[in-house]
Amino acid sequence: MTKKTGNTVEQEDLISSKRRAKRLEALLEIGHELLEKERREPITFNDFLHLAATDPYNVFRDIFQLFHDMLHYYVPNGVDDYPASTESIGFHDYNSTNLFVNGCDNPFFADRLFMNRLMGLAEGFRKGTQRNNIFLFEGPPGSGKSTFLNNILEKLESYAKTPEGATYKVHWKLKLSKLGGYRRFTRKMQRSTDFIRGLEGNGHTGEEKEQEENGTHLSNGVKYPEEVLAFSCPNHDHPILMIPKDNRKRFLNALIQDPEEKKKLFSDKQYEWIFRDIPCTICSSIFKSLLDILPDPMDVYSMIYVRRNFFSRQMGEGISVFNPGDMVDKRPIKNPTLQQLVSDLFDNDDVRFMFSYLAKTNNGVLALMDIKEFNIERLKNYHGIISDGVHKVGLHEERIHTLFLGLVNPEDKKHYDDVQSFQDRIIPVNIPYILDYNTEISIYFNKFGKNIGERFLPRVLNNFAKTIISSRLRPDTPSIREWIKTPSKYSKYVDKGLLLLKMDIYTGKVPSWLTEADVKAFDKKMRTAVIKDSKVEGNSGFSGRQSLILVDRFLAAHSGSDELITMEMLKKFFDEDSLAQDVDIPDGFIDSLSDLYDYEVLQEVKQSLYHYNEKQLKNEVLDYLFAINYEPGTTKECTYTGHELEITEEYFDAFEKLMIGVKSTEAQRKEFRKDTQSDYITVALAQEMRVENKGIEETSIFTSLYEKYIRTLKENALAPYADDKDFRRAIVDYGTKNFNSYSSKLQQVIELLLSNLQEKYDYSEQGARQIGIYVIDKNLAEKYKNGN
Repeated sequence: MTKKTGNTVEQEDLISSKRRAKRLEALLEIGHELLEKERREPITFNDFLHLAATDPYNVFRDIFQLFHDMLHYYVPNGVDDYPASTESIGFHDYNSTNLFVNGCDNPFFADRLFMNRLMGLAEGFRKGTQRNNIFLFEGPPGSGKSTFLNNILEKLESYAKTPEGATYKVHWKLKLSKLGGYRRFTRKMQRSTDFIRGLEGNGHTGEEKEQEENGTHLSNGVKYPEEVLAFSCPNHDHPILMIPKDNRKRFLNALIQDPEEKKKLFSDKQYEWIFRDIPCTICSSIFKSLLDILPDPMDVYSMIYVRRNFFSRQMGEGISVFNPGDMVDKRPIKNPTLQQLVSDLFDNDDVRFMFSYLAKTNNGVLALMDIKEFNIERLKNYHGIISDGVHKVGLHEERIHTLFLGLVNPEDKKHYDDVQSFQDRIIPVNIPYILDYNTEISIYFNKFGKNIGERFLPRVLNNFAKTIISSRLRPDTPSIREWIKTPSKYSKYVDKGLLLLKMDIYTGKVPSWLTEADVKAFDKKMRTAVIKDSKVEGNSGFSGRQSLILVDRFLAAHSGSDELITMEMLKKFFDEDSLAQDVDIPDGFIDSLSDLYDYEVLQEVKQSLYHYNEKQLKNEVLDYLFAINYEPGTTKECTYTGHELEITEEYFDAFEKLMIGVKSTEAQRKEFRKDTQSDYITVALAQEMRVENKGIEETSIFTSLYEKYIRTLKENALAPYADDKDFRRAIVDYGTKNFNSYSSKLQQVIELLLSNLQEKYDYSEQGARQIGIYVIDKNLAEKYKNGN
């Protein structure tokens, strides 16, 4: 057996000591964080008023305003597709990651449609227009309703602990010395023979006897440890309610100095509760009892303190969630110990510590997980409370100001749909299956890891998500039908039901393949109608759980292959998988999806082959604008470029065929030339250049011609290589010795193509080669010749 030397033991002791020190340091750090996070030391009423005067917006918040502020704390301002424009419909792109994903055990992924509904709902909360309602989030099983509610309540609980999320409640500190101690209890003890015998024979000191006589011992013989009796309002009354209702406006008028803040406080609907609400029966009776005893009202307010609200779903404090199987308990909550102490202190029974479980979430959130079983009864009970804002507890009226939330499946709406009085109180919020393919993909990444994207050719995983979403969309949408009068003109890009068009719109994207006329027709009114129609979609089709099962099966089917997953593989999977067959995918949808994919990858290849010099192209447009002012058969030097131009019909034809099409007639080309010359002379020269002092490249005619010229050149970038067999073989041979056998020019073209596909469109080298060969083999240039 090896013995340890003295040095070794000392070294181990030193290491052990360092480890203990680190553990202690870590524990102290955690303790400090917890102390800072959980510290809720009461402040005086006077300090609270100072806080209210300096920061009225945050101090005078009810649960609805707090919920609104919480959402905006975690969700940055949305990006508007039409900023600072009269065309905006408020369809913002919100990033909900901090709200629903970061820090959540089970992330929830909200698409753009749902986030706009949620943020719109919160805006109504802030304005105070939706106070007396129950908010039911409706959606089919598997849409993530429970995850949504759990996460948002968890973030509300966390937000309430931050400085930004502070809300306040009344906290009483009843000073025993000013109130005469526990009178009745003292008299009872003095009449007790056992008590007297105990004082004389059981070792009580004179000091203890004096404490007993002053009433500072409790009934069980334990000394009360403080000079005050401290407790918080169980109804979470806001401290401002302790100012008598008739005096509040005058009081706040003197307290708030900022004219703008004062105007908002007195006129905005969101602050009406300040001037309308009254304290709970407990706080009201304590206040009245104190006024009866104390000669100076300021002595009463010296016993009113203010404490931050503490939200805890686990404790049912500020947040309570009821599952369908949780039995309804209508028994009032009592506090016998506190009741005895207060009754003895005031020498009467005017203060009754009795309240319902609803008081625990007054100025908080009460939520129902599904409207089933016992939650049906709860929902019906809440209807009356919400209507009047009053709940009866014994003979007392309990005023309830709570945010009522609930989750409901479509089939459970029968429990309240036929009750007419419910219709005015229930506000439904649609939470359907995901309709935004970008969000659907985020769910895949969360479940299987972001690296799964590397197994697909670009766009193919998107198309998997679009196939899933197609089952959730209605085949006919009135607003889309009104907008696109002749959908058949897009038959090579999208499906006959225009579901692919809707999917892009739901992500905030207007597809590039739409005609200019249809883009123009997609005005504010039409966009509003399309988004409104989305509310009835997403209640059927593949559920979120089924979608993940299909992704898992698809990945497993290609787990042993080094080849990147293609559209052909996707089509085959949905044609053969048994689960995919259980849900209806619209007829012909995947074929149309393949057509759109072909069109899009063709554009990517064309864009990647485009390599013209910008200055050269601008000069060619400037030369044409100069040349159209002269007859064919002349030679002139262009004043804009310095080029000597041989102006011929062949020169005009070459440029104009690029601009209006190779199949254009001579008459059409001359008409184009005439119109262009007219705009050049009457608008560019006469107005923009001579009056507005613009350069030729700043004129509208140059800008229009240049942009169209660029588009045309890009459109025809593949044409020289479409039928070139060496082009395809060179792609196959790229990276091998055989590649050097091709001309240097072709090598440069292939290198440009593959490099741009990787840099601009996120292809790997393998994927770039694969898609280049795909475009050639399927002859996509011919399929989409002239854009159709």
